[in-house]
Amino acid sequence: METSYLTRRQLLVSAAAVGTACVAGPRAAAQQRAPAAAAGTLRIGGDLVVNRMGFGAMRITGPGIWGEPKDAAEARRVLRRAVELGVNFIDTADAYGPEVSERLIKEALHPYPPGLVIATKGGLLRPGPDQWTRDGRPAHLREACEASLQRLKLERIDLYQLHRIDPQVPAADSLGELARLQREGKIRHIGVSQVSVDELAAARRIVPIVSVQNRYNVVDRSSADVLAVCERERMAFIPWAPIASGSAEKLESGASSAALDAVAQAHGVSMWQAALAWLLAKSPSMLPIPGTSSMAHLEEDIAAARVRLTAAQLATLA
Repeated sequence: METSYLTRRQLLVSAAAVGTACVAGPRAAAQQRAPAAAAGTLRIGGDLVVNRMGFGAMRITGPGIWGEPKDAAEARRVLRRAVELGVNFIDTADAYGPEVSERLIKEALHPYPPGLVIATKGGLLRPGPDQWTRDGRPAHLREACEASLQRLKLERIDLYQLHRIDPQVPAADSLGELARLQREGKIRHIGVSQVSVDELAAARRIVPIVSVQNRYNVVDRSSADVLAVCERERMAFIPWAPIASGSAEKLESGASSAALDAVAQAHGVSMWQAALAWLLAKSPSMLPIPGTSSMAHLEEDIAAARVRLTAAQLATLA
């Protein structure tokens, strides 16, 4: 995994050099100017280069992450706008809806623009709204992966993640099946979600792992040890719930809330934007995936890629 950063001076230079950028074509020039590109880039699995501000497509579904969204046309507009803003990493799962999120992504974005990475997950079942049960059986994972390929209209999934390790199924069986799907050309890279350091180490003994998706934000840092492994081993760390709970003015209770409020006020941004900027500054392995069904919230989230926290501000949030 490799990372790169854009300084304020580089941003100004790139904005002024539109004529030069256009030599590479209008799409390349637009991507260079896109807000998400200000976060810098990250290389997943050695060959997938993505901007470090992604989009999580869980909340484009209905209440309880169940069923159709209230406004499907707006959900599709949000997806298209995310790509326009420079997002080239979209995270989803077959369990979101279930199936709804993947289908909306295909409806909104297929045929996919060059360089767009769609990561999905399998291993959870949905008995009802806000209900999640694990199923890591090899037969289920194969069926789930092949169904995701059809819904997304892909020949190969760039990043397929085991949504949860199923305690009723040996991890070697679950991950071994993903390895077989990888050998068959249906999966490009494999990731895991919500794992401990020991579980990650065990998974890596079974199959190469290129990413981890754990809950992590300025309030909940319980996966700091897993993040450290990702940094050391050059794996991507994809924090789910990257903004924690609360509102743009106040986060859920936590010692970091007041300090983050001060940072937000210093930059003239919302608490959400400051929280995302903190993640980007926290680690070069970090790939935040804020999700929303609102166009206004989407543009606010992506704009956080341009916020640069000072060393002193980072120290107050340490």
